[in-house]
Amino acid sequence: MSKIIKYTGNSIDFSTPIVMGILNLTTDSFYDGGLYLEEDKIIRRIIQIEKLGAKIIDLGASSSRPGSIPVSEDEEIKKLLPTIEIIKKHSNKLLISIDTFRSNVAKICIEKGADIINDISAGNKDKEMFNTVIELDVPYIMMHMQGNSLTMQNNPRYKNIILELLEFFEKKIKNLEKKGFNKIIIDPGFGFGKTLDHNYEILKNLSKFKKFGYPLLIGASRKSMIYNLLNKTPQEVLNGTSIVNTISLLNGADILRVHDIEETLECIRITNQIK
Repeated sequence: MSKIIKYTGNSIDFSTPIVMGILNLTTDSFYDGGLYLEEDKIIRRIIQIEKLGAKIIDLGASSSRPGSIPVSEDEEIKKLLPTIEIIKKHSNKLLISIDTFRSNVAKICIEKGADIINDISAGNKDKEMFNTVIELDVPYIMMHMQGNSLTMQNNPRYKNIILELLEFFEKKIKNLEKKGFNKIIIDPGFGFGKTLDHNYEILKNLSKFKKFGYPLLIGASRKSMIYNLLNKTPQEVLNGTSIVNTISLLNGADILRVHDIEETLECIRITNQIK
């Protein structure tokens, strides 16, 4: 895919897959919760993400791990806005993605200088989100999620997970396109209301999501679909993550949302050579 998403004063080129580096400002994320609460550590992570070669930094201030309860909107804003300022001060290259399902948070962060909205609920948790991203006219990542973060892993069920996800995205995309918006990125949502078998069924069928003609984001970094299968901890599955990322790239992934930038770029270089 060579699609370029253009928006106010910037663009994202998907002629080659790109890396999105994760910066969690949370205390309870499953892998790096609590690691980036002080400004000096945040600065080091920003510099690291850019130096290693990521194009996007994804900020999250409210954990969405299974069983988690979102922080308040005020708390989310209180963490995000100063971090956007820090990024702007220490990097002039990184695009800033805001991981939020709240339209008001999205609006405030974009006005502060962020570039992308990454919504785990695809507008389901805030009915104003679609109108907001249309008004802001910025790239919008919409993810599939069954249930909510508190209940999503309580026996998730599908009759046919691939058909149901394709129908989900088709409906969402038509809704946005009907309103003249096409700065869309889709994310099948590994681990969000899916069993281990569901996740690997999605991985096997990723290429089917290319039918929409929009960039495909994959976020499987160190997730339970890897560490539970391998009977390891999140800290021990860098190799497993690289395998899943490589399969994703071969099946059409355009963005890899990851904790480990250098290793992911190696996956991209090797798969690009194969292609």
